[in-house]
Amino acid sequence: MLRNGLEPWHLLIVAIVVIVLFGSKKLPDTARSLGRSMRILKSEARALKEEGAADPAVGDPAGPAAPPVSPSEPAATDGRGR
Repeated sequence: MLRNGLEPWHLLIVAIVVIVLFGSKKLPDTARSLGRSMRILKSEARALKEEGAADPAVGDPAGPAAPPVSPSEPAATDGRGR
């Protein structure tokens, strides 16, 4: 049934349906807002990638390991003896 996939006339029909549904006046505004959203998404993804590269502990879900406490050292308290 879909051996040949989409042919150019299929795309033409889809374009006509989109223009009829949304109108020719709304399409430029919609395309502009979609472009802005894509730019924001790309910049946020780039910022997350750079943040992850700058902080190696981001990839480790356990975080940095705490140094072991020897039994001879007193445990840290909150100042009230607890």
